[in-house]
Amino acid sequence: MEENSTDSQRSPDDQAPQIENPDVEPIVYGELVILGYNGSLEVPGKGRKKSKLRLLKRPVPNGVKRSKNYVVEAPQRSFAMLDPQKHSISYTLSRDRTVIQECVLDPNTDMFQVGRSSDDPIDFVVMDTIPGEKRGDPNHVRQSTISRFACRILVERKAPFTARVYAAGFDSSKNIFLGEKASKWKNGNNQWDGLTTNGILALQHKGSFYGAKGVCGIWREVSVGGDIFCRREARSSNQKGHQFAEETNELHDGTLIDLCGATLLWRSREGLKNSPTKEDLEQLVDALNAGRPQCPVGLNTLVLPRKQTQMPADKVPYVYLKCGHVQGYHQWGRNEENQNRTCPVCFKSGGVARLMMGMEPAFYVDKGVPSYAFNPCGHIASEATVKYWVSVPIPCGNSGSMAICPFCAVRIHGYPGYVKLIWP
Repeated sequence: MEENSTDSQRSPDDQAPQIENPDVEPIVYGELVILGYNGSLEVPGKGRKKSKLRLLKRPVPNGVKRSKNYVVEAPQRSFAMLDPQKHSISYTLSRDRTVIQECVLDPNTDMFQVGRSSDDPIDFVVMDTIPGEKRGDPNHVRQSTISRFACRILVERKAPFTARVYAAGFDSSKNIFLGEKASKWKNGNNQWDGLTTNGILALQHKGSFYGAKGVCGIWREVSVGGDIFCRREARSSNQKGHQFAEETNELHDGTLIDLCGATLLWRSREGLKNSPTKEDLEQLVDALNAGRPQCPVGLNTLVLPRKQTQMPADKVPYVYLKCGHVQGYHQWGRNEENQNRTCPVCFKSGGVARLMMGMEPAFYVDKGVPSYAFNPCGHIASEATVKYWVSVPIPCGNSGSMAICPFCAVRIHGYPGYVKLIWP
């Protein structure tokens, strides 16, 4: 299932549930896109399981905001927990002492929830991202580290439609639970706050994401209440980091949200208008193929595919990652010991990669010609797009980070991590 970026071509499954009204053009708030997928899931998702979600203004607001809080001895018997219509957050302080934070309807915001659970409150079901080369490997099975109710996005219903991210989401009972071992505290506003087990991280792009103007910022942790903190030393540590009171949880075009197992890119309403469409990318591929590039060894015409498909082996373009020369697949210059190949044009030796067009428009920072490829996966994009993504550290493990190809989540190799393509 290929997913497009223009409003008129979006699948209904690609959007947050709405009440259909064909006479009214829906207001688009923005789009959440999972890093590591080239325009769609490898196995097409059904319902809320997909590679991206377009957030539309809801017919009826469903956002909530914090109200009063109080301490109870038996939270399961408290009015807020028993009322199926009331949202609440519980902070367990001890076995017989729990803080209940009541929440009330906010008519000015819409709420969208993200998590691993397939329960109804979740708008966007997200599973752990497996790098492209390991997908389908039966030995690559691990326990998920993404929370069932990972985070929630609240968007103001009036222009400029400001969006904010918060750790944790409400379950089917409209409750959020922070256990006794979770990091929690009372802030200066007499409100309780806390961090989830593996945390929700956010990275703001400093400057304009589109056009790659500026640089990516530093990963911060977002609390349940939306405050911003330094990352914990270890992802699951119960000791919170230093608070940055001057920073906010607002989402801007290009903001990244890490769920500890998958990373989401936020494209704003304006950002989507500036970005290339799927049709733009298809035209770039068609223009390249119209030149009928020919392998200098086999003298066969090469065809750049738009997606992973079975093609005749002699038509598939490959790039020599040391030099950037593009050729067909052949056995000339192959080293049987290390599988490296010697380029017959410049005689440099190194790895080769099958070329594939990056077809997810949201990952592009401009509308430039696809002239660079990521190392080692071979996904092609514009120069600015490739150079931007190899500079972005994506969290991995307990406290590490690495650069990945946004189209397949494969780890970037070497320096600079990309190669300029030289077509025959």
